[in-house]
Amino acid sequence: MRILILHRVPYPKIEYHRGIDHDRHDVTYFGTAGALATLPDGLRCARVERPGTAAPYDEAVAWLDGLAEPPRFDRIISMSEYELLDAARLRERLGVPGAPVERVLLSRDKVLMKQAVEKAGLRVPRFLPLTEFLAADGKAGWTGPTVLKPHRGASSVDVVVFGSAEEAYTSVSGRRSGVAELDGEAQAEAAGDFEVEEFVSGPVLHFDGLVENGRVLALTASEYLGTCLAYAQGLPMGSFQIDLADGIAAWVDEVLRAVRIEEGSFHLEGIRDDGGTGELVFLEVGNRVGGADVAATFELRTGVHLPSWELRVLLGEEVAGRLPAAPPDAGYYGWFVHPGHHLAPGTFEGFDGAEPFRTDPRALTWQELAPGAPLPGHVTYGAYETPLAGIAATASPEETRDFMAGLFQALRLRTSAPRDTQETQGVQA
Repeated sequence: MRILILHRVPYPKIEYHRGIDHDRHDVTYFGTAGALATLPDGLRCARVERPGTAAPYDEAVAWLDGLAEPPRFDRIISMSEYELLDAARLRERLGVPGAPVERVLLSRDKVLMKQAVEKAGLRVPRFLPLTEFLAADGKAGWTGPTVLKPHRGASSVDVVVFGSAEEAYTSVSGRRSGVAELDGEAQAEAAGDFEVEEFVSGPVLHFDGLVENGRVLALTASEYLGTCLAYAQGLPMGSFQIDLADGIAAWVDEVLRAVRIEEGSFHLEGIRDDGGTGELVFLEVGNRVGGADVAATFELRTGVHLPSWELRVLLGEEVAGRLPAAPPDAGYYGWFVHPGHHLAPGTFEGFDGAEPFRTDPRALTWQELAPGAPLPGHVTYGAYETPLAGIAATASPEETRDFMAGLFQALRLRTSAPRDTQETQGVQA
């Protein structure tokens, strides 16, 4: 089989060799020089470098059109959220099997996915495309806290929470939203890429798993400690595994059917409404492996390495009945990360308060930047980029949560960044 991989996620995060036999298949990795540099030496494959100045789809088309005899691929795969649509467009152009653009959009566009989930009878936050919100002079079906976010964003970049719908309207229409695209002269054009939705209060959960032919084969549930938005603003975050409550598996099935995620990994987020009902409110979903150490903690709990089994599914292999059994002594795992992008430019100089946690046996992994290493200039959850990333292992969800909450409270980041404030405060448990 000839396989084209739009390569963006660093190789160690996916470990393609665990899901694709590179001696049996002809695999081509198409990516920027930086992405290709993460491929291991000795891996049997073709490497095609793209400039990285245009969309992966456009650069792939230019590359193939420039070949006298372009290869015919049997599969075109992307494991990156940012390039799923590029892969789908390329499959449609070249007549290669796989999820079409229309289906991929349902798990990439936050407006389309909420419309689909709401149509299926499940609760979603009330929302409006930003263009409609502005055209209605800020009139919405709610008045309270309001979230502004991009349709297809990630990592809470350009996400802003306002105190009310009225404040959101006044800020955006007055070009004072804090989002550069919306505060400039091209606001009318940029507004089409954003939405507003009501803020639903409650714990945010995420559900991760593997689906084949529309059937969920493996599933875990976790609860966030901290939020993606607070992390983007400079606070640590993580998540800890919890038991699957009654009805969760059925809710996950309904969501996946609504957005037509039929094969591969999924990362689904919902809010447990603390306004009295306790019901789950759909937030968003991706047809991909979750970020940070979601894959690692999933494997520790279930025995299933999500990326490699997803690759088998995408290659058309039958995986139902072949998944490894969960380790008999599996505990409850959580991942944690501490940001540094908010203090860039500058260098990491270490943590105060970390020592008791660094040597604690519940810290299964602990990856800390070396003193003097540059702080990342962008939001990232990746180990070796962010000042600290690790995994906690305990005997209960509560113990995992408490360990990480204590860690977040204790840590004080030291940096040489040219700022007066060289500390971040911990999040509350």
